[in-house]
Amino acid sequence: MGMLAQAGAQLTPDAEDADVIVVNTCSFIGSAQQESVDTILEMARHKAGGKAKKLVVAGCLVERFRDEIRKNIPEVDAVVGTGELEKILAATGVADAPRTPSPFHILTTRPEGDHRRSHGRFARDSWDGAVADLPNYLYDEATPRVLATPGYTAYIKVAEGCDHPCSFCIIPQLRGQFRSRRFESVISEAERLAQSGVREITLIGQDTTCYGEDLGLKDGLPLLLERLASIEDLRWIRFLYAYPNKITGRLLETIAAHDNICSYVDVPLQHASAAVLKRMKRGGGADLFLRSIEKMRRAIPGVTLRTSFIVGFPGETEREFEELCEFVRQAQFDWMGTFAYSDQEGAGAFDLGKKLSTREIESRRKLLMSIQKKISRAKKKSLVGREIDLLLMGPSEETDLLLEGRTAMHAPEIDGKVFVNDYPDSQEPKEGEFYRCRITAAHDYDLVAEIV
Repeated sequence: MGMLAQAGAQLTPDAEDADVIVVNTCSFIGSAQQESVDTILEMARHKAGGKAKKLVVAGCLVERFRDEIRKNIPEVDAVVGTGELEKILAATGVADAPRTPSPFHILTTRPEGDHRRSHGRFARDSWDGAVADLPNYLYDEATPRVLATPGYTAYIKVAEGCDHPCSFCIIPQLRGQFRSRRFESVISEAERLAQSGVREITLIGQDTTCYGEDLGLKDGLPLLLERLASIEDLRWIRFLYAYPNKITGRLLETIAAHDNICSYVDVPLQHASAAVLKRMKRGGGADLFLRSIEKMRRAIPGVTLRTSFIVGFPGETEREFEELCEFVRQAQFDWMGTFAYSDQEGAGAFDLGKKLSTREIESRRKLLMSIQKKISRAKKKSLVGREIDLLLMGPSEETDLLLEGRTAMHAPEIDGKVFVNDYPDSQEPKEGEFYRCRITAAHDYDLVAEIV
């Protein structure tokens, strides 16, 4: 978006107004692939019957199905893979257009798509086993950028790609080998964002805890966090996607030592059975994870812990699943997500035997989430009466009668919400500002608060 805007394109959120439509795709699991294809076909109808003259497909689906997209969806004029971002100007025609604003539509795939619908022209099993050359692109502080988030919060990608051999995952094939951005490049971008009014930064990467290893940096993530914490205008700093065995004592000490580094650790454990984790090529197990969690809670008083699990991995027995359930009961996570195993051709697990039925996998997913719901409800109730800092996000999506916000315990977009139903008459709360609030009620995942 930044490259297009810098080149003179005018970005528009409405497909009906666009001369060129760009669909950014995902190919991580089957439902994401289906969602991406459905969106491409929906946008192709805009091209056929509307103003749009060009349709471009970008992102991970291109890395995996480049030839199939061009062959089976003739309405697509160009494709741009994850390692070819600089080709977006040529693909859209902006590079050759006169320097007069012309609207372009940037569209990401949408979760409300019906993943079950068959489109008939592009089948998941059409993959021939080949992917594009491994991407090596990595943006830096000089790359133009348009914030797709509200002006007070931003993501910074600190690394791209992944070297882990997890057997359920094809990200290394789609995103390439792990590569860190230069230390000063990240700091420079963070400083510029802070100067523009951003108060919350979330560091992301396929594995943020490996940051700097390929650059020869020891304790790269702790060093980066320390430097970011010194940027005066940044109120909240957090990082997502920590690999379990990369959470070092130095990292925990760094989080605990700085008020503007959120006491929040997101560590996707994937499972708790040592046997399943071995088949996943992850390592670890319930006892080791419980000791690690105890260490985190001891090092960072009041730390918020988030994790995610995959249920229904090939060969997962009832005993192994119960091992996971018991671990969740003992670990008492603040936030937890559970994903149904998705069989992906090209991933190591695709060739494993003893596949579970979709019905059994979904049954296990619901059971695990029901265990977590009780834990979450109890944890949220324990917060009632406490005063805590709140970042106000504006009117609630649920109703105009409420405001909505987040605390440091809530990562953007993935955790619950705080609904604000009262504030002093003398104060009109503003979006993007921080306030002191008191928790007055709790639900399974969400909180209710009043601004004090």
